[in-house]
Amino acid sequence: MTKFLLAVHVLAAIVAIGPVTVATSMFPPAARRVMEAPDDVRAAESLQLLYRICRVYALVGIVVPAFGFATASNMHVLGSAWLITSIALTALAAVVLVALVLPRQTALVEGGAGAVTREATVRLAMFTGLFNLLWAVVTVLMIVRPGSTTGA
Repeated sequence: MTKFLLAVHVLAAIVAIGPVTVATSMFPPAARRVMEAPDDVRAAESLQLLYRICRVYALVGIVVPAFGFATASNMHVLGSAWLITSIALTALAAVVLVALVLPRQTALVEGGAGAVTREATVRLAMFTGLFNLLWAVVTVLMIVRPGSTTGA
Protein backbone atom coordinates (compact mmCIF):
# COMPACT_ATOMS: atom_id res chain seq x y z
CA MET A 1 0.00 0.00 0.00
CA THR A 2 2.87 2.39 0.74
CA LYS A 3 4.22 2.07 -2.79
CA PHE A 4 0.80 2.88 -4.23
CA LEU A 5 0.36 5.93 -1.98
CA LEU A 6 3.88 7.14 -2.75
CA ALA A 7 3.35 6.65 -6.49
CA VAL A 8 0.11 8.67 -6.42
CA HIS A 9 1.79 11.35 -4.29
CA VAL A 10 4.73 11.71 -6.71
CA LEU A 11 2.55 11.56 -9.83
CA ALA A 12 0.19 14.16 -8.38
CA ALA A 13 3.15 16.41 -7.59
CA ILE A 14 4.41 16.13 -11.15
CA VAL A 15 1.01 16.51 -12.79
CA ALA A 16 -0.41 19.23 -10.49
CA ILE A 17 2.45 21.21 -9.02
CA GLY A 18 4.61 21.19 -12.16
CA PRO A 19 2.07 23.00 -14.34
CA VAL A 20 1.20 25.54 -11.67
CA THR A 21 4.84 26.45 -11.11
CA VAL A 22 5.41 26.85 -14.85
CA ALA A 23 2.18 28.78 -15.44
CA THR A 24 2.80 31.15 -12.52
CA SER A 25 6.29 31.83 -13.87
CA MET A 26 4.97 32.53 -17.36
CA PHE A 27 2.17 34.81 -16.17
CA PRO A 28 4.12 38.04 -15.38
CA PRO A 29 5.87 38.19 -18.78
CA ALA A 30 2.56 37.39 -20.49
CA ALA A 31 0.92 40.22 -18.53
CA ARG A 32 3.69 42.59 -19.66
CA ARG A 33 2.98 41.60 -23.28
CA VAL A 34 -0.66 42.56 -22.72
CA MET A 35 0.50 45.88 -21.25
CA GLU A 36 2.75 46.57 -24.24
CA ALA A 37 0.12 45.60 -26.82
CA PRO A 38 -3.35 46.07 -25.31
CA ASP A 39 -5.05 45.24 -28.63
CA ASP A 40 -3.21 41.92 -29.07
CA VAL A 41 -5.97 39.32 -28.71
CA ARG A 42 -3.52 36.40 -28.61
CA ALA A 43 -1.61 37.95 -25.71
CA ALA A 44 -4.85 38.42 -23.77
CA GLU A 45 -5.93 34.85 -24.55
CA SER A 46 -2.55 33.53 -23.38
CA LEU A 47 -2.92 35.43 -20.14
CA GLN A 48 -6.41 33.99 -19.62
CA LEU A 49 -5.12 30.46 -20.30
CA LEU A 50 -2.24 30.80 -17.83
CA TYR A 51 -4.63 32.17 -15.23
CA ARG A 52 -7.02 29.24 -15.72
CA ILE A 53 -4.13 26.75 -15.46
CA CYS A 54 -2.99 28.34 -12.20
CA ARG A 55 -6.47 28.22 -10.64
CA VAL A 56 -7.37 24.70 -11.76
CA TYR A 57 -4.05 23.07 -10.96
CA ALA A 58 -3.92 24.83 -7.59
CA LEU A 59 -7.11 22.97 -6.71
CA VAL A 60 -5.85 19.69 -8.15
CA GLY A 61 -2.65 20.21 -6.13
CA ILE A 62 -4.55 19.50 -2.91
CA VAL A 63 -4.13 15.82 -3.79
CA VAL A 64 -0.36 16.11 -3.26
CA PRO A 65 -0.33 16.78 0.50
CA ALA A 66 -3.32 14.48 1.01
CA PHE A 67 -1.45 11.50 -0.41
CA GLY A 68 1.76 12.76 1.19
CA PHE A 69 0.19 12.53 4.64
CA ALA A 70 -1.19 9.08 3.86
CA THR A 71 2.22 7.91 2.65
CA ALA A 72 4.06 9.38 5.65
CA SER A 73 1.57 7.82 8.03
CA ASN A 74 1.99 4.44 6.37
CA MET A 75 5.77 4.80 6.56
CA HIS A 76 5.60 5.94 10.23
CA VAL A 77 7.67 9.07 9.55
CA LEU A 78 5.15 11.78 10.53
CA GLY A 79 7.43 12.93 13.36
CA SER A 80 10.57 13.25 11.23
CA ALA A 81 12.12 16.72 11.14
CA TRP A 82 12.52 16.70 7.34
CA LEU A 83 8.85 15.87 6.91
CA ILE A 84 7.65 18.48 9.40
CA THR A 85 9.81 21.04 7.61
CA SER A 86 8.39 19.94 4.26
CA ILE A 87 4.84 20.21 5.59
CA ALA A 88 5.50 23.71 6.90
CA LEU A 89 7.08 24.81 3.61
CA THR A 90 4.22 23.26 1.63
CA ALA A 91 1.71 25.13 3.76
CA LEU A 92 3.68 28.34 3.25
CA ALA A 93 3.77 27.75 -0.51
CA ALA A 94 0.00 27.27 -0.49
CA VAL A 95 -0.46 30.53 1.42
CA VAL A 96 1.80 32.37 -1.02
CA LEU A 97 -0.17 30.97 -3.96
CA VAL A 98 -3.63 31.59 -2.51
CA ALA A 99 -2.98 34.92 -0.76
CA LEU A 100 -0.32 36.58 -2.91
CA VAL A 101 -0.17 35.09 -6.41
CA LEU A 102 -3.73 34.21 -7.42
CA PRO A 103 -5.34 37.46 -6.18
CA ARG A 104 -2.78 39.51 -8.11
CA GLN A 105 -3.37 37.43 -11.20
CA THR A 106 -7.11 37.95 -10.78
CA ALA A 107 -6.65 41.71 -10.51
CA LEU A 108 -4.54 41.79 -13.66
CA VAL A 109 -6.89 39.59 -15.67
CA GLU A 110 -10.12 41.21 -14.54
CA GLY A 111 -8.72 44.74 -14.71
CA GLY A 112 -7.74 44.36 -18.35
CA ALA A 113 -4.73 45.92 -20.00
CA GLY A 114 -5.21 49.13 -18.00
CA ALA A 115 -4.61 47.28 -14.72
CA VAL A 116 -1.30 45.81 -15.89
CA THR A 117 1.60 47.93 -14.71
CA ARG A 118 5.28 47.17 -14.56
CA GLU A 119 5.17 47.44 -10.76
CA ALA A 120 2.29 44.95 -10.54
CA THR A 121 4.04 42.41 -12.75
CA VAL A 122 7.35 42.78 -10.91
CA ARG A 123 5.65 42.24 -7.56
CA LEU A 124 3.77 39.24 -8.94
CA ALA A 125 7.02 37.82 -10.33
CA MET A 126 8.61 38.17 -6.88
CA PHE A 127 5.80 36.24 -5.19
CA THR A 128 5.85 33.66 -7.97
CA GLY A 129 9.58 33.18 -7.47
CA LEU A 130 9.04 32.67 -3.75
CA PHE A 131 6.30 30.11 -4.45
CA ASN A 132 8.57 28.21 -6.85
CA LEU A 133 11.54 28.38 -4.48
CA LEU A 134 9.48 26.89 -1.67
CA TRP A 135 8.45 23.99 -3.91
CA ALA A 136 12.05 23.45 -4.98
CA VAL A 137 13.16 23.19 -1.34
CA VAL A 138 10.32 20.78 -0.55
CA THR A 139 11.31 18.66 -3.55
CA VAL A 140 14.93 18.50 -2.39
CA LEU A 141 13.84 17.57 1.13
CA MET A 142 11.62 14.81 -0.26
CA ILE A 143 14.55 13.40 -2.24
CA VAL A 144 17.35 13.81 0.30
CA ARG A 145 15.33 13.12 3.48
CA PRO A 146 18.00 13.92 6.07
CA GLY A 147 18.40 11.06 8.49
CA SER A 148 16.57 8.59 6.27
CA THR A 149 17.53 4.97 6.17
CA THR A 150 17.62 4.81 2.36
CA GLY A 151 21.24 5.91 2.21
CA ALA A 152 20.40 8.93 0.05
